[in-house]
Amino acid sequence: MSTTARSSGTAILPSSAGIDPRGPRFAVTVTTLVLAVSLVLAPSATTVALLAVQAVVFGIGAGAGVQHTPYSWLFRTFVKPRLGPPAELEDPAPPRFAQTVGLCFAVVALAGYVTGADLLGAVATGLALAAAFLNAAFDFCLGCEVYLLGRRALS
Repeated sequence: MSTTARSSGTAILPSSAGIDPRGPRFAVTVTTLVLAVSLVLAPSATTVALLAVQAVVFGIGAGAGVQHTPYSWLFRTFVKPRLGPPAELEDPAPPRFAQTVGLCFAVVALAGYVTGADLLGAVATGLALAAAFLNAAFDFCLGCEVYLLGRRALS
C-alpha cells in the first residue's frame, strides 16, 4: 500500500483504509481547551478532575484508536454530518501514538498535582498543551512526527 506524506507528517491512505483527518483535528481542539482550562485553574480539584478525564480520553485513544474516543463520537455525531466527505483518509497509527504520548504527559501531570508537586503538574500539563495547540492551530502533530521518525529509523 503506498502512502504519501501530509504537511503534518501523517500518512494519507487510499479511501479503503484510514480515518477522517478532521476527526482527530476536532478532538485535539477539545483537548487543547481542556488542558488550557486545567492549567489556568491549577492547582485545584477541578484541574485534577479535568486531567483525569483527559487521561481517560487519551487512554481510549491509545488503546482502541483515536476514532473511538468520546471526542470522536462528538465529531461523528454533531460535526461530520454537516461536512462533505473528506478529501482523503489518514493512517490511524500516528494519531494513536500521539494519544499514547498525551496519556504519559497527563499521568505525570496528575501525579504531580495529586502528590503536591504542582510545578511538575503544571510543566507536564503545559507541555501537553503546547503539543495539542500546535496540532489544533497549525495541523502539526508532534506525536505523529515522532512516530514517523521512529518508523523511518527502524526501517
